[in-house]
Amino acid sequence: MHGTDTATEPADHTPLLSNRFLAILTVAVMVLALLSLGISLFGHRFGERWSLAGHSDSTETFDTSIGLDRLRITANTIRFADQRKHGATERLDLYLLWPEMTGYSKENRRRFDDLTQTQSLIFLQLSQSTMSRDMSGRVEPIYSHLFAGTAESGPFGLSLHRFVPGAGYDGEILLTGSRHDKPDYAVRCLLPGPDGPASGSDCQRDIHVGRDLTVLYRFSSDLLSDWQRIDSAIEGYIRSRIVSAPRSATLQKRANAATNDSL
Repeated sequence: MHGTDTATEPADHTPLLSNRFLAILTVAVMVLALLSLGISLFGHRFGERWSLAGHSDSTETFDTSIGLDRLRITANTIRFADQRKHGATERLDLYLLWPEMTGYSKENRRRFDDLTQTQSLIFLQLSQSTMSRDMSGRVEPIYSHLFAGTAESGPFGLSLHRFVPGAGYDGEILLTGSRHDKPDYAVRCLLPGPDGPASGSDCQRDIHVGRDLTVLYRFSSDLLSDWQRIDSAIEGYIRSRIVSAPRSATLQKRANAATNDSL
């Protein structure tokens, strides 16, 4: 009988997962973890910015100058992000809640974002005066020559004036009202129809404040019953934020010349 040789094969001790593969896997897991953390942080910050939708709830104060007037305005009252900075500017856009006269906050965000609630907002535009008269001062020399017919009885003790067609104020009316020791109040409005809702800014008026500042403000005709309070509140609000009126070089020369003439 021939013996049958049985060769014993050496055992295969090669690991199922190589050290190189484990190292690559570990690095990949770490990278994924870092990416997940980054996405979480970015998502949180982006979510906050998205929820603000261009608003700011910061109460940081910016020192800005417009023409001859310098003002200190808080960030949450400034409408546009690119205007939230220090220094000189030609124009500043603000928005305020009525009647609180306060800026944006997370608690009141719906009143800034919900179109059905924007009737409680007042929009302001501050710029250097380009006309010698504000809206009240323009009634007699300008607007009165454009009226169609006689004044009508308007809402809340105001007189209603209609403009002649082609005067440049199509669809608008001018409301005026007498005030004690002040020029007559005047505001232009685009009043809604009998069944139409008022918009958040269908009335506008401009006033002069400070040395050289025009404040154009817009509000909903739903707030016309508060016309006197709104006008006084806006004037007081801006005056309280004017910290100084820098003297221009021209005015300084005139002041020096007047001083020299008196000597």
